[in-house]
Amino acid sequence: MTVTKLSAQELFRAAYENRYTWDKSFPGYTADITYKYDDKVFTGKVVIDANLKAEVLDVDDEQAKKSIHGQAWEIAIHRVRRSFEETHSTNTFSYGDTDETGATEILVGGKSEGDKYKVRNNEVCHVHRLIHGTFVTINTFSSHDTGAGYLSHTYDSVYHDPKTGEQKGGRSEFTDEYEKVGEYSILNRREIRTEAAGKISVQEFVFSNIQLLEPVAA
Repeated sequence: MTVTKLSAQELFRAAYENRYTWDKSFPGYTADITYKYDDKVFTGKVVIDANLKAEVLDVDDEQAKKSIHGQAWEIAIHRVRRSFEETHSTNTFSYGDTDETGATEILVGGKSEGDKYKVRNNEVCHVHRLIHGTFVTINTFSSHDTGAGYLSHTYDSVYHDPKTGEQKGGRSEFTDEYEKVGEYSILNRREIRTEAAGKISVQEFVFSNIQLLEPVAA
């Protein structure tokens, strides 16, 4: 019996569509936030609305507010449900190497030429993308299966200058934890450990009292 090998696009598309995203009925939510940065602690509230716009309330420190808003925006942007065609219709895909973990490299051509991904067990476990003029590389080490798609649990990220290849800033390690609220999986804790110049700084974002907003009447 002949087994037909998936094309690079089919393999990548299946993993892309296996990511956990919020559906069109997602109403948004509110949460209390406790943000710890090294030895400082800030508290406030976060609102992410049905359009996935984030707002931070009751935080006076501007830098802390900016950090919290940045994380809330990241949370929302990664849960947006966009079809494969919407995101990748201008790209082409071809196979690269397979690494020692069994992850298959997917090389991108077309509009996003130079980007690379790796797929293992129907999950995207490596991302190398040019974002706002900087290459960001993310490796996922473990994930959480929600039953409706996967969420990354532990991963790292590092930035490089696209022209020189020089690393920009330190390498960050992330640990994400989720809880089920109604029908939705929502981040309730993120720890970020960043090493730069031999020093490790730790940020922790704890979201508690998570409550879904009332759906807006059509």
